[in-house]
Amino acid sequence: MPGYRFVDRVALDGGDVVGMTALAMPSQDNLSLAFLMLTVRPERRREGIGSMLLDDALASARAAGRTVVQADTEWVAGAQDESGQFFAAPRGFVDAQTTVRSAMPLPADAELLRAYAGGDGVEDAAAFTVETAWDLPPQEWLADLAVLEQRMSTDAPLGETSFEEEVWDVARVERNYRWAADAGRRSLTAVARDGSTGGLVAFTVLQVPGHEPTLAYQHDTLVLREARGNRLGLRVKAAAALELQQALPQVTRVRTWNADDNRHMLAVNTELGYRPEGYLRVWERRLH
Repeated sequence: MPGYRFVDRVALDGGDVVGMTALAMPSQDNLSLAFLMLTVRPERRREGIGSMLLDDALASARAAGRTVVQADTEWVAGAQDESGQFFAAPRGFVDAQTTVRSAMPLPADAELLRAYAGGDGVEDAAAFTVETAWDLPPQEWLADLAVLEQRMSTDAPLGETSFEEEVWDVARVERNYRWAADAGRRSLTAVARDGSTGGLVAFTVLQVPGHEPTLAYQHDTLVLREARGNRLGLRVKAAAALELQQALPQVTRVRTWNADDNRHMLAVNTELGYRPEGYLRVWERRLH
């Protein structure tokens, strides 16, 4: 992932890997943050391996001048956040945000998606046009996409997390798309264009990994505050889903995550056919 510095560790028992950490530290903005992934083999848990790995990761974050470490826990619908309750919380991490993981089965009703994408039933729907592009978007989109990505860091629900505003430009947008391509991912971007200004006011991005071609991941989706109320979130997500199932019919599911208090986007997802399947919680620990 461009724009990050990584510190990776493994815990070894003889020649066997029994646990690992990956610490990702932003190098462009949010320089106080470090993002931690930690896992221990299920059969080796409750032996102190996770605590040892955590202590090492926190030391690395402190040495790099980071003051907040974020870690995620996930669990399926109907279960409990055992990793959060029994590992993160007792070790000083605080619940900062909970998101809902949902999935949309494909193929979906193409006529319904086409109607949503066209803005059926929306007053002045013709004031906005919806466009899609695969992989690196057209050059003329990039400056507006940089604005939209920057606004993602301020306008999307962030709960109690410690994120600061990110700084985006055309070069950063291009780097992210090129990194995805180099990683074997196909990217699909759908945007809404304001007919009166010509500018992009909404976008959504889907990615399909080459190693898992039946599953698409919903990445950033945003409608600028000043353009809300026109169902543009629904329109761009419907257009992306329609293009996806037409171009890559092997994809049978789209997975997405949304803050549990983002009622509008959760309602959009429900309308499109997404159904909850699990949860993700962001935990933060402040370093002193």
